Amino acid sequence: MASSAGWPILTARLAARAVVNPRLAVDLLRVTWSFRARDWYRRPPFLPLPPREYLRWRMFTAYGDEAAVPTLEDVIRFARWRRETMHL
Repeated sequence: MASSAGWPILTARLAARAVVNPRLAVDLLRVTWSFRARDWYRRPPFLPLPPREYLRWRMFTAYGDEAAVPTLEDVIRFARWRRETMHL
């Protein structure tokens, strides 16, 4: 189910997979951009990150635990599903 590794580990593993697979890199960038806070450029650290509350809600609805960290394969599967289903 949810990985015991933290968000930094997951991010590093996704980045490594994206370097090897450019199509996956595009899918992951699009997912990241769609999850960003809409006014991210107005607040430090001025990065397009999702709101913490939204991310906790997403993890709760997906895994039943708001502190869960998704597995590498779950994130990759979601990014590909989003592209194929939503044509994004």
